[in-house]
This record gives sequence, C-alpha cells and structure tokens, in this order.
Amino acid sequence: MTVLALAGMGVVFAGPTASAATHTVQQRNFQFVPGTLDIAAGDTVTWTNDETDGSVHSVVQSGGSEINSPDIPAGGRFSHTFNSEGTYNLTCRFHPDMFMTVNVGGGGGNPPPPTTTQPTTTPPPTTTAPPSSTTTPPSSTTSESPSETPTETSTSAPTGTQTSEPSSTPGPGGLPIGVGPVPVSFDLTDDQGSWFDTNLNLFGTKSLAVAELPRVNLGKILDQVGSLDLGNLPLLGSGLLGGSGAGNLLNADLPGLDGLLPGGAGELGKLGVDPSQLLNANALRSAINQVLPAGDPRAEEANNLIDRLLEQIGSLPANVPISLEDLPAGVDLQGLLQNLTQWATNDISLPVTVNFNVGQPSAESAHTATGLIWPEGAKGFPFDQGGAWVGTQSVQLTEPGLYAFACKIHPYMLGAIVVDDPLTPGLDFGKKLRVNSRNLSVPSNSDIVMQLVQKFFNITSPNNWQRYSATEEVMWNPSYPPAPILTYDEEGKPELIPLLDLYLKDKFGTPKMLEPANKKPAVPGVGEVWIDAQMEKTKNKTKSGTATRVNVETWEVERKVALPEVNMNNPHNMWTDKDEKYIYQTEWFDDEIDVFERETGKFVRQLQVGPDPSHVMTRTDTDQLHIALNGGGAVMEVAPGATKIDRRLAVQQPGEKIAHPHAHWMTGDAKKMVTPNVNTYNATVVDIPSGGIKHEQTGELPIATGMTPDGKKAYQADFLGATVSCISLEEDACLDNGSPTHYKAIDLWEHYDPVAGPKGDFGGLPIQLPVAPDNSALLVANTLTSNITVIDPKTDEVVKYLPCDAGCHGINFGAKKGGGYYAYVSSKFSNAVSVVDADPNGDGNPSDAAVVGRFLLEATENTETDDEIVDYHGMGGQGVLPIPLVYEGWVQNVPDNATNAQLTCRQRNPVHYATECS
Repeated sequence: MTVLALAGMGVVFAGPTASAATHTVQQRNFQFVPGTLDIAAGDTVTWTNDETDGSVHSVVQSGGSEINSPDIPAGGRFSHTFNSEGTYNLTCRFHPDMFMTVNVGGGGGNPPPPTTTQPTTTPPPTTTAPPSSTTTPPSSTTSESPSETPTETSTSAPTGTQTSEPSSTPGPGGLPIGVGPVPVSFDLTDDQGSWFDTNLNLFGTKSLAVAELPRVNLGKILDQVGSLDLGNLPLLGSGLLGGSGAGNLLNADLPGLDGLLPGGAGELGKLGVDPSQLLNANALRSAINQVLPAGDPRAEEANNLIDRLLEQIGSLPANVPISLEDLPAGVDLQGLLQNLTQWATNDISLPVTVNFNVGQPSAESAHTATGLIWPEGAKGFPFDQGGAWVGTQSVQLTEPGLYAFACKIHPYMLGAIVVDDPLTPGLDFGKKLRVNSRNLSVPSNSDIVMQLVQKFFNITSPNNWQRYSATEEVMWNPSYPPAPILTYDEEGKPELIPLLDLYLKDKFGTPKMLEPANKKPAVPGVGEVWIDAQMEKTKNKTKSGTATRVNVETWEVERKVALPEVNMNNPHNMWTDKDEKYIYQTEWFDDEIDVFERETGKFVRQLQVGPDPSHVMTRTDTDQLHIALNGGGAVMEVAPGATKIDRRLAVQQPGEKIAHPHAHWMTGDAKKMVTPNVNTYNATVVDIPSGGIKHEQTGELPIATGMTPDGKKAYQADFLGATVSCISLEEDACLDNGSPTHYKAIDLWEHYDPVAGPKGDFGGLPIQLPVAPDNSALLVANTLTSNITVIDPKTDEVVKYLPCDAGCHGINFGAKKGGGYYAYVSSKFSNAVSVVDADPNGDGNPSDAAVVGRFLLEATENTETDDEIVDYHGMGGQGVLPIPLVYEGWVQNVPDNATNAQLTCRQRNPVHYATECS
C-alpha cells in the first residue's frame, strides 16, 4: 500500500493497493517447470510434485538458507513467499541436476516460455551434502501433501519408496510393527569392487546378498496366542542372512571346494565332502520339520526321500546340472514338497525389504538402482526411478529367485540378491526370470542368465579380474560360490546345479592361460595415447583412478596422473585442446572437470559442472569444451581451458523425462552433436549454434556415440538392447540390405539364442564404438562377451569379431606411422590394452581387421607419477585419448611439431584427401 502524508494538513491519502501474486512451479520428470521465474517482492511461489512414479522432491536454496523445504511426496506441494529482492538459485536435495532460478524484483510477471537452451548465467547446483530435511522452514513457507505435511519419509510409491538420508546397515524396512524379515541394505559407493556394498564379503564380492523368503505359520501363532511375543514370531526364513548364514548356504564352510577344476572334479560322491552338507540337505530337512506338526509321518517320508536322492546323485558328475525328474527320488521329493507347500495354506509369505542408500562421503554424486533381473510375477517390478538420485530408495521382494540391480549412470555397478525358498533343494534362482533386455522372459537355466551371473562375479569380485604379466603366461582362474543352485528349464522342470563354481568354469572355459601382454605392433604409432585406469588406487587419495600416458612409438608407460591434491574421483574420459597443452579429465562419480598440463601432469584447475560428468570433447571452431552430465539432463559448454561455464545445452525439452546423456560425439564442422540418453532410451541431436534439439530412435539404454567422418550418420551402442542403432543426420544414409533408410538396428544377437546359447559369434553390453577417421571400420567394445564387433560403415553390416579382455570398454583411433590408424582398446577388468589395426592392407575393407598388439597399463620403474600406486595396478581401463587427434575437423587444428609432422597428407585430410593430396 502506497502512503502519502501531508504534514501541514494532517491528511493521509491511501494510494491503490497492489495485490501479491501466487505463481505455480511444477516438479515434473526431475525438472522444475518453468526453470526460470520473474516475480515481484511479496509474491508467493507454490511448487507441486507432479511425478507419477512416486519420486520425492524438495526445494533447497543453493548458497543460502532461507528456503529449505521438507520432503515433498508425489502429489504434495510447498509454498514460499519472497519478501526480499534478489536472485534465488534453487535445487532439489535428491536430484542434483534439478534446479531453477527465481528473480525477485519490483515489477513481477513471468518471462516468455523457456527455450531448450537454459540461461547461461545460471550455475549448476553443487552436490555437496544437502541441508538436513528436518530444518524448520521459515514462517513464510507452507507445505502440504495429499493427506498430511511432508515428513522425512515419502509416501509409498508404485516402484518403491524414497527417503532423504541414507541409513546405516541394515537400514529401514521390515514390517510396520517392527517384526518380520531382516532387510537387505546396499550402500552405493565410489569404491571399486564394492559399488553395491552389503558390508559382507561373500567369495570376494561385497555386492551379493542371500535372503530367505519368510513365512509365518498362522497355526503355530494361534497355538501361542496367550504367550505370543511379537518381537519373535515363528518365521520359516528370516529375510537377510548374515555372514555365517549366507556362507553356509553358499558352502563357504566346506573345505577343498575352491580348488576343484572342471576336468578333474569327477563324481559328486567322490569329492571328499559330505553330499548332505554340499547340497544343503540339512537346511531342507529343518524347514520341513518347521512346517509340519510334531509326529507328522510326512517328515519321516521326506527324510527318507532326501537320503535316497543323495545316494542317487552321488555317482553323477559334479559339474553338470541334474534333472531332478530323471531321478526316482527326485520326482517323489518334488511331489512331496509341492504337497507341503499346498498344505501349508495358512502360511503367510512376507516380502524381503531392500534398501539402496546413496550419500556422501561414500558416494559423491547421484545413482540409480534399476532392476536388471527379477523373477516372473515379482510385485513392484520392473523396478526403476525417474532419474538419478541421492538418499534412500526401497523395494520389496515378493517371490523367491534371483534379483539383480544396476546403476544406469554407471552400469557396471551391480548388486544381486538370491531370495531362497527354504522348502526347496538348493538356492532358488526362480522358475522364470525377466531380464531387462528385449523384454525377455526366460527359464532360469537359460544361457543369458548364466552369462549375466558369471559376469556379475567377474565384475564385482576384484580377485576375478584379469591380471596379465609382461614376461610370462599366467593362469586366470576366476572363482564362484560352490553353491547348489535350483533352476528350471523351458518346460518348467527342475534342474539342480550341484556346484555353481564348477558349472560356470566348465561353461565358460576357465581357468585359462593368459599370454604375456608384451606384443608390440610391427609398425609404431604416432604420438601418445592417454587411458584412464579408473580402478587404480594411489596412496594419498580416498578415491580411485589415474590418467595414464603411453608413448605409442616406444610402447612405454611414461606417466601416471592421480591428482591427489583434488582427490580425483574415478576419472572416466579425456580430451585435449587445439594446442595440445591441456588434458581435460572428467570425474564420473563426482561433479567436476579437471585440467592438467599434458607435458608435466601438473594440476591447473578444477571446475564444477554438474552431476556425474562422463565424456568431454572440444568444438573444432571455438575450442570450447562440451561435457555430458550423465547424472543430469544437459551437456555443459565450457570456455577453453575450462575457466567457466558458457552455456547449458539441455538434451530434453522442459518437462520431458530427464535424459542422462553419456558419451556424445560432434560433427567435425561443429554444427551437430548427438547424445545417447541412458534414461530415456533415445538419442538427442543438438544443433550446436542454436541449442535446438530433436530426438531420434535407439535401442535400449544407448550409452555411446560414433559418427562417420562426413557427419552423415551417427551410431549408438545400445547397452541393454544388444544392438547398434544407425541414425541418419541428413538424408537417409543408413543401409539396410543395401537400401538407404533413416534408421537401422544392427543386431549383435543375430547368432545368439538367449535360452539355448550362441550359434556363432555375438556381442552384448556394447559400449564405445568409434568410426575410423577414414571410414574404413566401426569398432564396438562388448563388455558381456569380451570381444570387439567389426562393422563396415559403408554397408552397416557386421563383418567379424575380434577378441578382447574382461570388461572390454573404451576404443579410440590414433595415427599409425606411415598411414592408416590404430584403435586402442581398454578393458575395465584387465590391466592390458589391445591394439587393433582395422584395415591392415588399406583397401577400405575391414574384413582383415586384426589385433596386432597388447601392452600392460601398469607403471614401470621409469614411469613418472604424482602419487604412489598401491593397488589394482593398471586396472580399470576406460576412456581412451590418442594424441594427436586424427578425426575430421580436429586433425586440421593440430599444432605444428615434430610428432605431428609424421602425419601423412591423407591422415591430415581424412575426408577430402582425394582433392587435397593429389
């Protein structure tokens, strides 16, 4: 209200009253909509959580304390009145790339609708520890949910629940009255080998939990009504099993099993171990006795059948699955157990609660917990979240069987739970399993299930990683739990794997000898290659990873850069500037880009860019950096030298589901960029000058981009889809049986049956896939199958497969001396790097592609380092950066020096060599 006082007359005139306005902001698809709001002092803003998947949000002021909402559940709202002018940067404590700006001035009013390019002056939020959600909000704020004021715990969601702060093991969960099964808790961390950490170590992995699906027998409860202790209900199965309980079911307590090899295992009865213990028969007997009343004759019948079964299987091979229906005792025992299950109709099955915790300091950024495998019919599955988050998510497991989870941002982060039914022989994998790929529903004995189980143990147990020697052959002998596993075939018939360890070794051909990793290519390369050894541990850091420089003319490891002064966290991908002065290094499990001198390894600066920066490239015209925020929804455009953020290039429209881009690529003329979006299962084509975007079709979970040198086609590695998507960027350029088409899915499973197994070479879990600068070949690194798919980009057909190491991951092309190119191939779970010549005879046909070299990524006595390497030497090969850059657009900008003078005219002009080199 405007007031004017006339002192001489004692008269007061009241001017017109300006009413305060209320503005509404939606929280939708992990975004604030709109992302920028201009209001007047005294106006109120109301935030509404409009998520449909139950995700919880908040409103927190970055760099200030005035605004700090309680948790806002789906359907809830929070309001705040802005009484002071200024700029307010706001974020969500759960989702670090969710932010907005409120400009409070005297005029009020909303700005024009936001464009796809976010304001350049708005900095991304930090991912430091969020303010406590229990802080009392200022008096000018109000909040409400559909039924009550939001509290620390959100309302139930269809796919699970979310709370604000991670809990210590075992975490929240279980029954509301405080009884029932013990929950499983996974802490998602930055640490190698314990990315899904149960705080238990089972056969070398911290990412495996074993639980029993509990039953409450109502008959026994009714018998105890007068003296029933609610804190000690008579449960058959207790949920999470601790170290000894889980170890017993996995046969960790039986000596001598870890030394068995498939060829010499022999018969089950001659292993020197009591078969009753080996097959957990005593646990089955105990479960039967718990279900049946005292004196019931079926207990004695069951014991006799178990004894007969053990006798009949004693003469069978220890490494081959046993069809229980082929054994008389097996048929009878299965019938009795089925009868007991049907008879115990007054049993109530209780779910096993699983909590996933993400929080500092063990996790510096955001993650997801996404269902990878689950039993058919499990309630609440497929389990996923709307995007990456911090805090705690929960889900309940309602069916016995195998459950596996992965982080979509960092997809080698894996956790698994086997939920056992005590009334079955062996540990239950379930009858049919859903696999988060191609909508698969497969029997639990299928090949794809066993492929994923074997890779789970190879990935999550560092003892199973491949360790090459430079001087001699070494045996690689990964180990697995020697546990009995109950699976089912396509007809629903039970198959018992007596020892999982022997079975997986026999199926996948281990142990095997690894040849010395000291094969130097006959022709040297040009310059150097930098490779991120992401798992390598150094003395003065709590986080892992080094950037490693290899001289590709001598094949010597010359330098290791760990950057202990900034505790560099999981370095993932690199690029260099046009002067080759700097190395730009992403911290994938954090929120920064690091800059260090290429020649000396000296730290220059660090810039905070946003959650989980994965890949970095430079524009060929301006030398600005483009950094993908894998835990967010944008690519950040950063000034040369990484001195400041220039622009935020959103890769989804306002209000669309957050995309989470991973490994982008740009055309050599700096006009277009393509991002693979792991959360939305599509690609975004960005017009770089304007920031305009459009989406393109891909397969499931696209994770990396390749591009033809002329910029007419882009390729996407569909990590879960087992395909390579070809996308035309101008006119139809992809080829399907020789005919141009806008899109083509190149099937890596053409010769693979997910139930029966391979019918020839195949690929799976593809990651990086660069196209050679001369367009001779497209190479695809496959993590599942430890091989490299060779595709001819001139036909878009698979030509052949080449061998690779465990966790095959990164590929990039560098110059070969005298002409042509080498592809340098890194592997996450190996200490070796492979060198591939994709076109040895230079005729443009990649059918003669071959692995021509291999070297260790470990430091030698001559390697310069900025920190002492103490563990996982040379491990974790991921990002690959050859220098000089030899791709169209970049190679024309390389500086003049003695090394680059070795480039041939054709290497300097990979697209226009016909006219430039005549």
